Amino acid sequence: MCFVCFVVKNKKINDQPFPYHTELELEIATLTNLGVGLGRVPLPDSQPSALDPQPTQPQSGWVVMVPFTLPGERVRARVYRNHKNFTEADLLEVLTPSPHRVAPRCGLFGRCGGCQYQHFSYDQQLLWKQRQVRELLSHLAGVDFEVRPVVPSPKEFGYRSKITPHFNPSRDGGPMPIGFLKQGNRFEIVDVPQCPIATDRINARLTSLRAAVQARAASYQRGATLLLREASGEVTTDFDAIVTETVGALKLRFLARDFFQNNPFILPAFMAYVRAQAAASGARHLIDAYCGSGLFALGSAPSFDRVAGVELSESSIRFARSNAAANGVTNATFLAADAARIFAGLDFPPADTAVVIDPPRKGCDENFLHQLFAFGPRAVVYVSCDPATQMRDLKNFLAQGYALTAVQPFDLFPQTRHLECVVTLCRQRPAAAPPA
Repeated sequence: MCFVCFVVKNKKINDQPFPYHTELELEIATLTNLGVGLGRVPLPDSQPSALDPQPTQPQSGWVVMVPFTLPGERVRARVYRNHKNFTEADLLEVLTPSPHRVAPRCGLFGRCGGCQYQHFSYDQQLLWKQRQVRELLSHLAGVDFEVRPVVPSPKEFGYRSKITPHFNPSRDGGPMPIGFLKQGNRFEIVDVPQCPIATDRINARLTSLRAAVQARAASYQRGATLLLREASGEVTTDFDAIVTETVGALKLRFLARDFFQNNPFILPAFMAYVRAQAAASGARHLIDAYCGSGLFALGSAPSFDRVAGVELSESSIRFARSNAAANGVTNATFLAADAARIFAGLDFPPADTAVVIDPPRKGCDENFLHQLFAFGPRAVVYVSCDPATQMRDLKNFLAQGYALTAVQPFDLFPQTRHLECVVTLCRQRPAAAPPA
């Protein structure tokens, strides 16, 4: 089968099934877990031929992805990329709006790639995030299980306590955009003078920081990333500054550049839920296997006889130990572990131990899962910022004799497709041999 291609900016563009910039009218049926609207359209020539008796997709139509649209809307869109099984298109016009469509608060919505849901009423954002977790659970883990309603953020805007704008040197001497990547583009930066999901103090500091960077624009030879983090009412732009975040009764110190949850308004409820789920297992001991500066380990310590935090970063362990002392927590110890021997040196009896894990977005690697299953704890509370990788890993837990007991999403990231999901697992039978 031959097809026509043409070149834009030295890249070949697949002209099938729709030529570049073809305009389509379609109805949006659902949202993907990336927050993009999905609809279907008939192919230009969907009738089978003698040479190709099977259409590429069923008669229900060819999949077209259109960002910033909502289920039930009829829209006009313009094709910009064809893939093997679907097409991507830009939204041109909403012909029939959803009753749940609202006016975005940010004038850059639709251009900036930071938010996907500012046009979606908040109650419906929560319902769709719950639905998406349920669908991922079914499709990726093969499990039909009740997903609890998403715990909403106390603040829908002005909640984010850390942002990292980017800039690249201006090539023509004109104004230098300072902001975030453009929707659908991995290189172009949208200038963002203010970000409505960031805290008021961060936006106030952003104005002066942008002015300082623009004043030195001619001196930059390459791009850079800026940092603005608010903690305890103060905003720092220094990556190496030590900041203090208050979560309930805890005061935690860490480096401004270090990972720490970026919605302090929901964090006390989030931490309390993780603690309650771990304690509900009846375990007397707790291991926080990705402990960072000690959030879950120290927050859960009152519910357990002994707590151990394990972390690969020695600097994070130093902060965790300091935070334990500063908060008067005497039953928690912290270990800087080698990646190959994460549970070495821990004398907790597995049958009386719960483990909290909060891995990076990519999920748990095989080496970690091998060690965790070999240890064989009584219960695992799995915290994730990416339910897709979490549900992928869940299949391994189920194969190792763990039973799912609770799935609770938290909306730490209103107006975006992102969320945190807490999955609780309890050991029901002896583990099988870990996968080779």
